[in-house]
Amino acid sequence: MLERLTRPRTLLLATFAVCAGLIAYALWLQHASHLEPCPMCILQRYAFVVVGVIALAAAIQNPGRIGMRVYAVLMGLAAIAGGAISTWQSWLQHHPPKVADCGPGLETIVGEFPLSEALPMIFRGAGDCSKVDWTFLGLSIAEWALVCFAGIVVTAMIVWVRATRKP
Repeated sequence: MLERLTRPRTLLLATFAVCAGLIAYALWLQHASHLEPCPMCILQRYAFVVVGVIALAAAIQNPGRIGMRVYAVLMGLAAIAGGAISTWQSWLQHHPPKVADCGPGLETIVGEFPLSEALPMIFRGAGDCSKVDWTFLGLSIAEWALVCFAGIVVTAMIVWVRATRKP
């Protein structure tokens, strides 16, 4: 039974479903609960979308060993990038800046500033990135995102291992 559940295609479809569910819940929190996302939250959403698209593409294509390993690496890298952002946001939440500066939103940062100035502004985090508006079991959204990204990295490693085995 465990063998069937850890088949690469099954894991990839489950990863896509989890990512789609997380994005749906994030949109529900934004529009129904009126929790406005900060720039780091938006970047984490993009990372979940990228992971989900990669997982869905891999599940649909169902490539051979090399292709599946490439998809596993891409999925893992996207999850590591998202995990790095959520780690930084979690650190900001536990060590908020002395002056809460609710700087410009992501659209303003990306639209008005060159990339060399926009990236440091995004990763520095505005005052609202350090604010914790929601918790579940004592963890903030950023901390739960980190847990999910870690799970995706483990899933990518399992897909890698399963893809390298001989049938």
